[in-house]
Amino acid sequence: MARGLVLEGDGLRLRSLRMRDEDDWLVLRAANRDWLKPWEATPPPEAREEVMGFRRFVRLERRQLARLESIPLAIEVDGALVGRIAVAGIQWGAQRGGSLGYWIDERHAGRGLVTRAAAMLATHAFDLGMHRIEIAVRPENAASVRVAEKLGFTPEGLRRSYLFIDGAWRDHLVFARTQDQARHGRYWEVGD
Repeated sequence: MARGLVLEGDGLRLRSLRMRDEDDWLVLRAANRDWLKPWEATPPPEAREEVMGFRRFVRLERRQLARLESIPLAIEVDGALVGRIAVAGIQWGAQRGGSLGYWIDERHAGRGLVTRAAAMLATHAFDLGMHRIEIAVRPENAASVRVAEKLGFTPEGLRRSYLFIDGAWRDHLVFARTQDQARHGRYWEVGD
C-alpha cells in the first residue's frame, strides 16, 4: 500500500494523493480556504510548526498508509479532486481504532459525497481489522453532524477544547461506531 490505495463505488473514487496532483490540489485548497477555515484544525501559534510542502506531505502520507497509522485519501468525482477523507491517529493493539475526518469542495457540498465516502472508508477500515472509528465535529457544523447521524455513529458526548481551529481551542461532539454494529442501509451498501 505504500504507493497508494484506491476505493471505488457509488460514483466516487477514493485514492491516495500522487505527486502529479500538486497543481490540482493547490488550486482546490486555495479555492476552499475560507470555506474550510471554521472547521479545519491547525497547529496553535506556539507550536511553531514549519509549513509542509505538497511533495513532503505526500511522502508523509505514503509512510503513514504503509504503516497503517493513517488511511488518507483524496475524494475524486468524474476524474476531479473534490475533497479529502482520512482515518487518522490509528492505534492498533488493544484499542484498534482511529478518527475519521473529511472535507469537501464547497461547490460539491450537499450532494451526499462525504457520507458515501465516509461509508466506503469506514468499511475498508473495519475490513482491515479496526474495531472502533470516531468522528469529532464542532457542534455548529450541522452538515458534519448529519454525516455522522446518517451513518449511524452513536453520539458519545462533548470533548471540551478538543482541537485548535480558527484561532481558538474548540469543543467537539464525538460520535463512534464499532465493527460489531450492523451496517445496513443506503450509505453502507457502497462498501459492502
